[in-house]
Amino acid sequence: FLGHQDVLIEGQKISFIGELQADLLNDLPGSQILEAGGLVATPGFIDPHVHIMGGGGEGGFANRTPEINVTDIVAAGVTTVVGCLGTDGITRDTSGLLAKARGLEGISTYIFTGNYQLPARTLTGSVIDDIVLIDKIIGAGEIAISDPRSFQPGVEDLAHLTSQCHVGGLLSKKAGVTHFHVGPHSDRLSLLHKLIDGYPVPASSVYATHITRSEELLKDAVSLASKGAFVDMTAEDDTVDWVRQYASFGGDLRRITLSSDGNGSLPKFDEHNKLVGLSLAKQETLYQQVWACAEIPELGFSDALALATSNTADALKLHHKGRLAAGNDADIVLTDENQQIQHAFSCGKQVYCDGNILIQGAFG
Repeated sequence: FLGHQDVLIEGQKISFIGELQADLLNDLPGSQILEAGGLVATPGFIDPHVHIMGGGGEGGFANRTPEINVTDIVAAGVTTVVGCLGTDGITRDTSGLLAKARGLEGISTYIFTGNYQLPARTLTGSVIDDIVLIDKIIGAGEIAISDPRSFQPGVEDLAHLTSQCHVGGLLSKKAGVTHFHVGPHSDRLSLLHKLIDGYPVPASSVYATHITRSEELLKDAVSLASKGAFVDMTAEDDTVDWVRQYASFGGDLRRITLSSDGNGSLPKFDEHNKLVGLSLAKQETLYQQVWACAEIPELGFSDALALATSNTADALKLHHKGRLAAGNDADIVLTDENQQIQHAFSCGKQVYCDGNILIQGAFG
């Protein structure tokens, strides 16, 4: 907590946090003042796993989920998203994902190259080339393991992929992270443990999601995080319970993030892997669950907020985001005592004002 502070935004950046002299603004022609007394300022949320062009399709073409609208993102307090593909990398591809990311004007967008399968389907023909040459591509994912929808890669396959991502990140000053979809199979995270233990791959470049499928998987994720990897929970109605369990197992709270899986499908399979149900993940669930986690006594407000801000910025090496600090991007959300968003800024541009979204997609 920084207490009562003034925040000065210049262009896209926060230039000052502290107490401004009253006459200073007179020397700044064209400046505007937003009186925000009584509101809480937080960094804009970073959602590292969003199906911005939709997902699904496991039940046939009619089960493909819709693309996301920028208004849905902003309404959830999110100012930065990372788009990904899921099971379907055929009728949806990286070029379409890149176009969609560029079309979400008014917020910061990045994407992963590839989808569930290996070898990865890429834009240039190479994972490392995609990361180095395409500005918005910061890594690969979501690569499926421990799942019947996976292409069942071995540890050698993962070592080759994560090494390409890591080196691509070094060359382009990007995250170079590999984002893993973890399914319900009993192998859980064994491949990722073998990868980190047996190969000179930086553990911090490994980022596993969907870790709340079982208590056994959660414990495995705690172990993986202890080695320096990042792990991610998909925000759902019971996220508070899972976060509490993660903490009780001794999980490193600096290595865990929350994501929405926004506009992805949430399929339900029976014991024979037959699809028996399908629902749509919503971006707003992330916002709701972060604030719910803030009520966990052993966690507290700062640690809960970090799940969608500073921790995520660290996982994705977005060091100019996720914290309210001079020099960082002016991604700021102002909420009232009921956690309702009143104002929001994305890279210095106001995108939310008095409960109204100020940016719209071309078609709403």
